[in-house]
Amino acid sequence: MKRLCEAPKSGGGDSGVTPEGPTPPAIQTVEDQVESVRELVYTSHVAVTPLTQEQIDLRLTKNFEKTYPVDFYDRRSQAWGTIGVIPAGTSIRDALLAFQTGQVVGFYNPANGKLVYIGDTELSLTERYILAHELTHAIDDQNFGLGRIDPIAARCDDEAFAAALGAVEGSAQFFATQVIVRFPQEATADGGGDSGSLDGVPAFIVDLQLWPYTAGLAFIQRLQEEGGTERVNEALRTFPVSTEQIIHPERWPNDVPQPVDVPDLGPELGAGWSDLDVMTVGELWIELMLDLRLSGDQAAAAAAGWDGGLYRAWSDGSHTAIVLRTRWDSDDEAREFATAMTAWANGSPDGAVSVSAPTGNSVDVLFGSDASVMPPLNRASASS
Repeated sequence: MKRLCEAPKSGGGDSGVTPEGPTPPAIQTVEDQVESVRELVYTSHVAVTPLTQEQIDLRLTKNFEKTYPVDFYDRRSQAWGTIGVIPAGTSIRDALLAFQTGQVVGFYNPANGKLVYIGDTELSLTERYILAHELTHAIDDQNFGLGRIDPIAARCDDEAFAAALGAVEGSAQFFATQVIVRFPQEATADGGGDSGSLDGVPAFIVDLQLWPYTAGLAFIQRLQEEGGTERVNEALRTFPVSTEQIIHPERWPNDVPQPVDVPDLGPELGAGWSDLDVMTVGELWIELMLDLRLSGDQAAAAAAGWDGGLYRAWSDGSHTAIVLRTRWDSDDEAREFATAMTAWANGSPDGAVSVSAPTGNSVDVLFGSDASVMPPLNRASASS
């Protein structure tokens, strides 16, 4: 994973000069409201800049290349296309850019403490919510150091990163909502940015991008109900380590996943085969994969017993082979996943998916770019 990882560079998306001067009264009011609902105080000034959607999109596009390394996402696109979670030939990187353009309506940068959002100093309801969301990020960062999420991304630990992001975005969603509910005011005309089109963005990627906001909100709501804001603060001091902990808040912080490894099968696959990609795979990823072909309830139930996962992919330049190795809380849950995954695999072309019989609480799933890959991959996997 260290060898294949190309770490994103932090601090992207917030270049440009932030105007100096006093904080406009409307923005100061929202800052005060965030302090009230968050039960924290800002430890330093937050540089706030209202922008248009076009200006935000330009900033995102300018910094996109260094944040999303081309070679890394080309290799991952090949792996995900082989698995079947995105159409073959789809670029994850292009899909992420299309998703973000017109969808990102504000962001806070922990690297420099700057905040931008769509709006002006005469705030509509949508603009108040966006500003409160980003100001919650700022107050959380000043009190708990949200920059701790960057090393997780830098080591390409996708599962832990998604979990930490769920806590961070869930907090911003929850407390921004509290600002709107607890401090109602007469709304001005709603001038929030225009939503960009998601045409051509695979559903799997859309769901992955939206998940920290929806599941994260439910996670934070549960913690707030159990122990108030101090319980929420604990989740920001010590990030959840798996999407399982976000989906099932009762499992945070004690239920941690089992480590999973897949050995290098390249030499056994034949001459010219070498590593292409490797990724930690959590409950979220498996549930969204299953949900592409099974009912939502069946996908959620089959993924719920997850206790660890990782895939490793190889290529010879023309073909791709992948082993997804999973661990489960019990033998029964391993069998439930294997049954669901077998039903899912029936929708794959050319029979290029093979689900192993569960071995205790372990299930392997093999994917090939075409049927010719499967015999050598099955032999290599059986010997591992």
